[in-house]
Amino acid sequence: MGTTASKPSSGAPHEWKGSGPVGATQDLVNSIQSSKETDASRARLMELHIEARVAEKLRELQARENATLNETREKIALEDGPSDDNASSSLTSQKVSKEIETLRARLESRKTVKELPEGVETARSNVIRCLRENDRRPLNCYEEVEAFKVEVRKLEKGWVDKTLA
Repeated sequence: MGTTASKPSSGAPHEWKGSGPVGATQDLVNSIQSSKETDASRARLMELHIEARVAEKLRELQARENATLNETREKIALEDGPSDDNASSSLTSQKVSKEIETLRARLESRKTVKELPEGVETARSNVIRCLRENDRRPLNCYEEVEAFKVEVRKLEKGWVDKTLA
């Protein structure tokens, strides 16, 4: 089983042997010899051909995209109601401007920092004063910190009650 080779060994590679002589017409040989085309010029022509096809495909895609955009604009215009394009677009931009202004006003109102109630502010200043006096012994300020926590819990409870109501 392992004593014979899997491929028959032949000394020469396979050669194709046609039934008749291989030949080309003299016109073909002359045209190839007289051609001034080189490998570089053929490559450049191929490159130009590919670039032209890519540009054509891009134009087709852009035309399809423009058509889709126009269809979408028409659908939106029909949904808004029948009116001329200038009036509907200015109306739309007015709506957008109003909405931007309302959002801006809401954002500005959120930026305001509310003053803390007097109890929380007093407890906070007591903690700060104590920590400054006892900068090497912060555990001595336990009572002030606990008083601050109580005030903050009251503030949080009031906020939760107001939110739930």
